[in-house]
Amino acid sequence: MATVYFDAATRRYAKDAPPAVDAVTLDIADGEFLVLVGPSGCGKSTSLRMLAGLEPIDDGRILVDGHDQKGVRPRDRDIAMVFQSYALYPNMTAAQNMAFALDNSKVPKSETKERVARAAKILELEDLLDRKPGQMSGGQRQRVAMGRAIVRQPKVFCMDEPLSNLDAKLRVSTRSQIAGLQRRLGITTVYVTHDQVEAMTMGHRVAVLKDGCLQQAAAPEELYDKPVNTFVAAFIGSPAITLVDATVTDGRADVHGLPVALDREVAAQATGGVVVGFRPESWRIVPESDEGGLPLTVELVESLGSESFVYGRRLGEDADGAEGERVTIKTDKRAGVAVGERIRVRPVEAEAHVFDAATGNRLGA
Repeated sequence: MATVYFDAATRRYAKDAPPAVDAVTLDIADGEFLVLVGPSGCGKSTSLRMLAGLEPIDDGRILVDGHDQKGVRPRDRDIAMVFQSYALYPNMTAAQNMAFALDNSKVPKSETKERVARAAKILELEDLLDRKPGQMSGGQRQRVAMGRAIVRQPKVFCMDEPLSNLDAKLRVSTRSQIAGLQRRLGITTVYVTHDQVEAMTMGHRVAVLKDGCLQQAAAPEELYDKPVNTFVAAFIGSPAITLVDATVTDGRADVHGLPVALDREVAAQATGGVVVGFRPESWRIVPESDEGGLPLTVELVESLGSESFVYGRRLGEDADGAEGERVTIKTDKRAGVAVGERIRVRPVEAEAHVFDAATGNRLGA
């Protein structure tokens, strides 16, 4: 186990291009499961590869247990990498694949056999050790790839989108297995994914990247409840938050004609325009007779069994009925809302997320 520290770590692929990773500073605790998440091209995989030694560091440094990794070869870093592709040798059995790195390191045969057996038991691979990759399912092959990393007993696990090749059902079960495995082993883990649901359900902390820059690193609940800017607010949460441009007058924001009372501290910071956000669960459907409610036309209803998500479009005030912004509302399955129906909604004022319109940064605590 080990601590990991990114100290203004930077990676440039070309002098005249923006950095792929731009002065990222991030402290990862011993035994922590940290997830790097963000859209395609944000620098998350590059950051992981820099830690593993597969990409050079152009500026800054990366420390593992306080030791600068500059000049340290990948094989000498005591870091195990699990890739998106399983990268198993097709002519070897599961046991041989798992033992390959140990054999190359001249680990005694008896110890190798013991480590492979222990990893196989943890990953429930005991009945598959004599099978070759072509005789296994995608989930089984991914567990063999995990086993190959586990037997090395590394200080750090690096996982680069290891579940992206699995079907939806298998992804759900395998991500719970990986999270449970990490808790049992207690090995510091850095996990890359573009799937924010995966990130929120697996990590002790989640680090959100955009254009190579670290936006926020926090526990999943904090990312959801207190995003530092509009990018994090919009990226984290499914369905996405509803963000509305608004003006502030006398401590109230005008949200589509609805006056939303702001916290005194927030109102004091709102010197110009603001962006107000409400999560789907922060909207309430009110009676049609509530003329103060926001009128919407229902475009789509997603029923998930125990709950539903209603997507409504606000009609514009111009003569031809031009469409306005979309609003997403979480409702009880018994709400009985249908596509094409007109409804009225009100937001829960206390659950408003308010951001500066110019900078996109959060206002208030």
